[in-house]
Amino acid sequence: MTLRLAFMGTPPFAVPTLVELIGQGHDIVCVYAQPPRPKGRGLASEPSAVHALALTQKLEVRTPTSLKEPSQQELFAALKLDAAIVVAYGLLLPKAILDAPRLGCFNLHGSLLPRWRGAAPIQRAIMADDAETGVMTMRMAEGLDTGPVLLAERTKIGRKTYGQLHDELARLGADLMVRTLAALERGSLAEHAQPDEGASYARKIEKDETRIGWTRSAREVDCHIRALSPAPGAWSEVKGERVKILNCEPAPGSGAPGRVLDDALTVACGTGALRLTELQRPGKAAMTAENVLRGFALPKGELFT
Repeated sequence: MTLRLAFMGTPPFAVPTLVELIGQGHDIVCVYAQPPRPKGRGLASEPSAVHALALTQKLEVRTPTSLKEPSQQELFAALKLDAAIVVAYGLLLPKAILDAPRLGCFNLHGSLLPRWRGAAPIQRAIMADDAETGVMTMRMAEGLDTGPVLLAERTKIGRKTYGQLHDELARLGADLMVRTLAALERGSLAEHAQPDEGASYARKIEKDETRIGWTRSAREVDCHIRALSPAPGAWSEVKGERVKILNCEPAPGSGAPGRVLDDALTVACGTGALRLTELQRPGKAAMTAENVLRGFALPKGELFT
């Protein structure tokens, strides 16, 4: 059965789900996304990833700054939806919006709820050294990511970066939402209330927490680097430059925190050490450590601060 849907999402994480819903033949009558934002050196406004995809599919796109106004709520209700699908949209949905679709509003979230409710669940899971994470679909309620859970997929984090885990969860999530809607159509969708125990909040990543603190353990620094790679990028100053560290690996060694221990770019932490494997200098592309060292000497004894 084809469902009459609105899709509400903004960043690249939401794109695979929209692609899958279109591919499944659902009637996407409207797409909601955050308004275009200034981007790049010229600061020209560019549509979000979801907005751009919707335009290629000739779908109607709406970009309100808020859904609290009665006029916006009336426009939404007039769509006569079976359901709304929400993936990293960026606006809270008022009760009038949540109640408008015949079957409800359904959200895809990038964590194993109730852990890491909020804006940055993938980064926070890596930063906290969680062993696993996943994606969940849920029926939306008025609270922040508090609605009953429907279906879930899990994955091991291992040594994945944010970028790698983001892309994996986006793919898993797209399939999960398709399965959720199929179960909804069959009338076989079971809902499970989230427990209060284990709830945590994934606040957004702030600029002041991206600098690497070398006095922390090698494991903590490793998690910090991977959680922010490739963007916004964990960084440190060395030889007067602010250098992003995009990947690393555990290595033997010890010394003063931030000190380079050898010619292979092994850097001491508060306890243990890490070998830096991918870096990005200001104004340059990301490069392997080997390539960086060809034009930017960082010998034993150099200091990252």
